[in-house]
Amino acid sequence: MNLFCIGVSHHTANVAIREQFAGNATAESIARDAGCSEALLLTTCNRVEVYGVSSTEISTDEIARCLVSKTDRNPDNHPAPFYRYENNKCVQHLFRVASGLDSMVVGESEIFGQAKKAYESARTSGAVGPYLHRLFQRAFRVAKQVRTHTDVTRGAVSVGSVAVELAQRIFGKLSECRVLVLGAGETSERTTRALISRGVTDLRVSNRSPDRARELAQAVAGLVVPFEDWPAQCRQIDILLTSTASEAPLLTSEVLAPMLRQRVDRPLFIIDIAVPRDVDPSVNELEGVYLYDIDSIRSVAEQSLELRRQHVAAAEAIIADHVTEFVDSISRGLNRPPQTTEHSSLGENSLRPSEL
Repeated sequence: MNLFCIGVSHHTANVAIREQFAGNATAESIARDAGCSEALLLTTCNRVEVYGVSSTEISTDEIARCLVSKTDRNPDNHPAPFYRYENNKCVQHLFRVASGLDSMVVGESEIFGQAKKAYESARTSGAVGPYLHRLFQRAFRVAKQVRTHTDVTRGAVSVGSVAVELAQRIFGKLSECRVLVLGAGETSERTTRALISRGVTDLRVSNRSPDRARELAQAVAGLVVPFEDWPAQCRQIDILLTSTASEAPLLTSEVLAPMLRQRVDRPLFIIDIAVPRDVDPSVNELEGVYLYDIDSIRSVAEQSLELRRQHVAAAEAIIADHVTEFVDSISRGLNRPPQTTEHSSLGENSLRPSEL
């Protein structure tokens, strides 16, 4: 068996390229279309990665075809940015990803939850089998150990809190700012709580699902705005935080420009954490608008890394030990893989040496 990871991330491509590969596939469709015996798709604002197991080598181009839109399956149109890790290197890469060491904001914890959701989704669909099951269970264990036994998360900031720091640079005190949160997922909630910690009290929440909007609004003592009414809020608000799953921009310069005429000497700060992006980049050309997408946040995130660099080395050492132990356990494995059940044993001695 061949174990591999093929992906694109903030290390290799900007958000305009990454968004071409987001939201077009599922783990189940990749397993079927690429011929993988197992597959898992990890999609976040900073990365789109496929983890796969196959009896034959599957090309990077084939995975690229699975990730792009069904109307554009020519890999020559997407040259670029894919990286590939196989076998031991794939194990090491996943452990680093799950531990937050490969993140734009090194040490952030969101990726752990995102990886667990990706695993659960693939497992439920039947795309994950015994090999990826054991690999991801070990990755979660490694990530917990890194957080427990190192200070790599000390002073670490999430993407949301970096965005809030940028907002504070623009407005100074945030206590008088009016904020609209568009989208009600985990990233929106984390960023909203970061805003509250900096003094924001006027929070409005809008989401396609009214129930989820109400749930987030109640959690942050905010006001629910019907989804069809949110654009009109741009006449009043100071900060727009958007993180939805829309496949096309929700806010364009044509829609926003007329509203800005009613704003006198008041900047509008837009934090677009969505991939694909919710806000058309042309919006940033409008006077008085400060638009930050996920890539714009990188410079602030890199500054925080310097504070934690010495702790990263300790985390890398933990990961290296686990990679060695995991691969050695495979070499000592039995002749057949374990059965994967929800309550199965997570023993490490079950893969043949030839399977990595």
